Amino acid sequence: MSFPPTYSMYPLLASGTGTRYVTGKRSGDFGLTAEAAAEQVREQAPNIVFLCTPNNPTGTALSLDVVEAVYEAGAASRAIVIVDEAYGEFFHAGTPSALQLLPGRERLIVSRTMSKAFALAGARVGYMAAAPEVTDALRLVRLPYHLSAITQATANAALEHADALLANVEAIKVQRDRIVSELLGLGLKPAPSDANFVFFGGLENPRAVWEGLLEAGVLVRDVGIPGHLRVTAGTESETSAFLGRLRELLAAGVR
Repeated sequence: MSFPPTYSMYPLLASGTGTRYVTGKRSGDFGLTAEAAAEQVREQAPNIVFLCTPNNPTGTALSLDVVEAVYEAGAASRAIVIVDEAYGEFFHAGTPSALQLLPGRERLIVSRTMSKAFALAGARVGYMAAAPEVTDALRLVRLPYHLSAITQATANAALEHADALLANVEAIKVQRDRIVSELLGLGLKPAPSDANFVFFGGLENPRAVWEGLLEAGVLVRDVGIPGHLRVTAGTESETSAFLGRLRELLAAGVR
């Protein structure tokens, strides 16, 4: 079970393993409250619940009370609760991680990746934190050749230079917050973002906006949600190129 719109791989992973996938519902602004999430978990009684925070594609972070409520609601079905923090390094200062909820919760898993903050998408390195009983069980079923020696060496090298790589994360966060601020000034509706991208609405013809941006060499993402697009924060000059072209389009009546 998960709560779309969220990471599109969850239903695909379920399908590939012959697992039934049930969808929960979010509010109109794509938010998720502890009460609503817990009620849906009790009703569906899933074996596994995915909670993506910051959520992909909206970029919004879940409060820890949502994780706690889902965990408690899943007690009857012994549900494993997986909190996907793939973009966790991009949290705003003070946004808590579900890692602090791990003690005493043997059904809770927190997963992360080196694809985003460490720019190692091609290496396919992920990791998780969980109770020893969970990690021991996973060692029994993991693929025997899941990480090559080269991949492991690359990951170790990235960790040795973590300070430099995470400094780049801070620069991206500055541009992300700049995008949110300027989109608001343009009369659009950006969602609060704790990720490295901004999901924004208020568009009458997102396809025309997408094409107009592409004509100027700016590629954003159409995630298939009516009236919305998603833009990834980059360098200062890349952000300026996006915002400048978007202003031109809006001024020309393309919205």
